[in-house]
Order: sequence, then structure tokens, then C-alpha cells
Amino acid sequence: MSVTTIFLLLGGLGLFLFGMKLMSDGLEQVAGARMRSILEFFTRNRFAGMLVGILFTAIIQSSSATTVMVVSFVNSGLMDLFQAAGVILGANIGTTVTGQLIAFNLSDIAPLFVIIGVVMFMFAKKPNIRKIGGVILGFGILFMGLSTMSDAMSSLKESPHIVTLLKSLKSPMMAILVGFCITAVLQSSSATVGIVILMANQGMLEFTICFFLILGCNMGSCVSALLASLGGKKDAKRAAWIHFLFNIIGSFIIFLILLTGLHPIAETLMKVSGGNPGRAVANAHTLIKVCEVILLFPFMNWVVKTTYLIIPGKDITGEEEYELEYIGKGNVTPATAVVDAIHELQHMGELAKENLRNSMEALCASDREKAERVYRQEKHIDFMNREITDYLIRVNEMDIPTGDAKILGALFHVVNDIERIGDHAENFADSAVSRIEEHIVFSEKAEKQLMDMTDMVIQTLEYALDMFSNQSPEHVKEVVQLEDAVDAREKKLQRSHIKRLTKEKCNPEAGMIFSDTISGLERIADHATNIAFAILEPDQWDDLEEEDE
Repeated sequence: MSVTTIFLLLGGLGLFLFGMKLMSDGLEQVAGARMRSILEFFTRNRFAGMLVGILFTAIIQSSSATTVMVVSFVNSGLMDLFQAAGVILGANIGTTVTGQLIAFNLSDIAPLFVIIGVVMFMFAKKPNIRKIGGVILGFGILFMGLSTMSDAMSSLKESPHIVTLLKSLKSPMMAILVGFCITAVLQSSSATVGIVILMANQGMLEFTICFFLILGCNMGSCVSALLASLGGKKDAKRAAWIHFLFNIIGSFIIFLILLTGLHPIAETLMKVSGGNPGRAVANAHTLIKVCEVILLFPFMNWVVKTTYLIIPGKDITGEEEYELEYIGKGNVTPATAVVDAIHELQHMGELAKENLRNSMEALCASDREKAERVYRQEKHIDFMNREITDYLIRVNEMDIPTGDAKILGALFHVVNDIERIGDHAENFADSAVSRIEEHIVFSEKAEKQLMDMTDMVIQTLEYALDMFSNQSPEHVKEVVQLEDAVDAREKKLQRSHIKRLTKEKCNPEAGMIFSDTISGLERIADHATNIAFAILEPDQWDDLEEEDE
């Protein structure tokens, strides 16, 4: 075996993996946002979730990407474990489509796909056309890599040492271990299956041993999801374990079946495949996955419950435990990155709203305990501000779906607006403490005016957060009307306040706190309006301005 042959083999593998990555990422970019919506909508029923998992994985050509996305959905609270189980089952069938495509051996026309993809990717002006070009380019590079590996393997066939080594691979357990290790390293069961198909076509592997290599691939494919779940919540870890247990249990059952009826199954598959070893390996891969799903589908509730024994307990959500609810510390999934950020910002907004209410009640009722609660929660909000901003910076460096990319810029503004609302609430708490320590008295009328204005501001904030979290302009008119009403109320209260001061009906210290507070409330309403308008397109702003005129 020459050095040139080794370089050809490694180079072909590199092209194959790069082509698959380019194709998978491009497909996820083109279809990611829409497929994400389909996943969210159809996963309430496990059977429907399984069908969606098959479709999604067949489209993006990666069960690992689908499973990692499901882990992210579970971490975000968009999907529970029982729903996730159906999608994971479907992903295991959908991933066999790649093997079927490889078995067609399109290497001869791969250069045509490459040149078409290059032209679209380099010269198209529309982003979606360029992404489709990237998919076609990846498809072509993938098969060119297969062709290069096939040529290298032709040379390997002439090496007696290599042939002897591969022919000695007769132990089913050793074959499973080899398949597992290769897939765990390459992070792609499709790549390992592709290599097995090539070697079977070259006559370097006996068809019967390919079954056990595929079982090893099944188990090795779980590594990606397990790694992705490390920084997530307990349910995200359980979702990854569902995938792992399904493949382990399913592979064990298939292993027992193969031990008793391997040769009749192999002969039947070879006949069905027209005597083509590569096609037979692809069909064996599909058959194994379909059988695993049929066998385990009725028992998935037990599998899900088993994950609670492996990952016991609940996530810590104590008052002093500052953790993000929806954004994990592990790998960021491009297809769900913006969704996770929106949910986390919604949570941050709810905390800021609660702090606003508590701070005003502390001020009007001279409640020191509530003021202390505001200070503690403000630390949580500051923590979220830092973490979410760092997360958005990481996402900004990724290639995310086009629709999500348009939203991303607005999220930086939203996190800043929510943080400023938290700061105003902390200022109100400071005023409450000053009022308590300096024995400053408010009239009942002043306290009522402050709480009435607070109710208007909180209503504005609720509408804004609802618009933002649902990405819907449904309450835009209410927000505009309330913001105008808050502005008018602030001006009216300031005029009344000046009159009281000139008539010496108001204590100067109380008057200063009152004036600063209503100014702060007016600014909070402005921040709430900014949050609401963050989701609007420029043409919607124009329509809104025309309505006002």
C-alpha cells in the first residue's frame, strides 16, 4: 500500500465529509425554518412525529442534525419527551436515504453537479439560490469523494495484507465495535455506511459482516446527540438518552435475530438487490432501521420512563441559582438558535415586568422586603443580559436560516430594552428605601396616581412581550395607543406636581421622588414600545405611520 493510495483514501474521505456537511447545512438553511415549524406543529401525536422525523431527516440528510434539533426543542420547552421520542424514531429511518443515494453510484455525473453548484453559489444574487447552489455543490463533492475513495480502494484490493485483515473481520462483536468507533469519530453514520457500501462493492468485505458494521454505526450515531445535551437541562439529556437507548436496545434485538437467521436474510436481500453488494448494504441499513422502529414503537413509553432513572431529579430553579431556562451551555443549533433566544428573552421580560410591579408596590407601600426582592431579581436580570448577549454574538457568527437572520439584529435591541426596564425598577426600589429611611410621606392620591400609571405601563409591556414572543403584530395598535396615553399621563402629572410644589402642598423630597418615578415609567413605556416594534418590517412601520396620519 503506497503513500499515494493513503492520501487518495484520506482525501476522498475528506471530500465526502465536506460534501455531506455542505449539503446538509445548505438543506437545513433552505428548509430549516419551515421544517422547524412543521416539527413544532405535528409532534403532538407520536406517530405523526415519527413521519415528520422521517421527512425532515430525509431532507436534511442527517439524523444527528435532527436529533440535536429535537434535544434543543426539548431544552426550549417546545416539545416534551414523549413527543421527542416519535421524531427520534423517524430520524432513524430517514437517515437511511443517504445510503440509498450512495448506492446509486452517481460518481460519473458528480462533476456536473459541482459546476452547476459553483455557478449558482458564486454568481447568484439571491441568498436562497446561493444556498441551493451550496446543496448541489455539496452533493457533487460528496460523490466525487466517493469516487476518489473507490479508486483508492481498488489499489487496496491488491494489497494482500489489507485483504487478509479485512477478511479476518469475521467476529460480529468486533465488527460492531469497529462500526461504533468509526461513526463516533466521524460524527456521521451516513459516512460510515458509505464506506461500507464502497468496500462491499469492491469485494473487500463479506456481505454478512456488513450487517454488524451497520449495527455499530447505529450506536455510534448517538454520540452527537449526547454531546449536544451536555449543557442542556435534564429533559434535553433524557431526549439524547432516548436516542441512545433506542439504538442500543434495537441493535441488540436485531443482533439476536441475525445470530439465528443471518444467512437466509443475507441471501434474500442480495436477490432483492439484483446481486449488487452496495445496493444490498443500503437495503440492509434501511431494513434494520425499519425493523427497530416496528419492534420498539409500542414500548417507547417505557424507554422514556427509563431515561428518568438514568437522569433522575429536576432542574434546580432556586432563587439564587442563576441559570438560563432555554439556552444551554453546549453546542448552538443553527435551526433553533433564534427560537431559543426569543424564549429566553420572553422569560427575561417576564422577570423585568414582575420586578417593575414589585418595585412600585415597594415604593407606594413602603415595603422594604419587596425592595430587597427587586434587588435580588435585578441580579438575575443582569446575569441574563450578559449571557443572552454573549449567546447572540455567537449566533451572529453562524450561518442561520434567512428568516431568523432578519430577526437576529432586533434581538440585540430587545435584550438592551429589557435590561433598561430592570434598571428603572431598581431605581424605584432605591426610592422606596429612601422613602422608608427618611420617613417621606406620599398622599393617597399620589400613590394612586403612581399605581394607575404603573398599570398602564405594565399593560403596554404585556402586549409588547406577547407580540415579540409570538412574532405577531396583533397588538400593535393597542401598544401605540397605550404609549401615547402614558406620555399624556406623564405630562399631566408633571404639571399637577409643579402646581402642588408652587402652592407648597407637597414635600420637596416626596415631589422629587414622584417626578423621577413618573419620568421613569414613561421611559419604560418607550422601551416596551421598542420591544413591540422590533418584530415589525419597514413596510409595516410605514403602514402604521400612514394610519396615524
